[in-house]
Amino acid sequence: MKIYITRHGETEWNKEFRMQGWKNSNLTEEGIENAKKLGKYLKDLEFDLIYTSPLKRAVDTAKYIRGEKNTKIVINEDFKEMNFGLWEGMTANELINRYPKEYENFLQRPQLFKSFGGENFEEFVQRVKRGLYSIIENNNTCDNVLVVAHAVVIKAVSKIVKGYGIEDIWSLPYINGTSITILEVEGNNIRILVEGDTSHIS
Repeated sequence: MKIYITRHGETEWNKEFRMQGWKNSNLTEEGIENAKKLGKYLKDLEFDLIYTSPLKRAVDTAKYIRGEKNTKIVINEDFKEMNFGLWEGMTANELINRYPKEYENFLQRPQLFKSFGGENFEEFVQRVKRGLYSIIENNNTCDNVLVVAHAVVIKAVSKIVKGYGIEDIWSLPYINGTSITILEVEGNNIRILVEGDTSHIS
């Protein structure tokens, strides 16, 4: 089985450099256009199922990618973005000014990060791992599955597959909106075939 994972299209808060976890903002025109481009890029693939985060930006992206096809879209709560608690909606500059040490830990020492009313990395990664393995266990007769999720979710998946520690969760590549990461699952083995590809929108 191959699992294709994409990040939702660009949103209004992405453009404003605001922290966007469980709160939501709408897709921009560019975000919609890139989701449609990804749909065209994947049009010859038949997905058995499309899994998506319940957040509107991900669900909308999934629908644009699906286009006119009738592939079933399944909501999976485990693929929600990381909950940023009190940081939700704050800009990077606001975080630098109000939470300098904590924001530095978030970006440079994630294993030390302590959330303000949201999730820490350890509990977040465990949630994503549960979601990933539920797909694998429940769809062992499928050929291709699409997952529409979020940047930190995809970094967590990469960390899980590569066996990295929390401290390496931000390792390259950067996960752009509507980029594609492809996993190949054979028995108990999972490997990354493609990571963060944006050739279809560049």
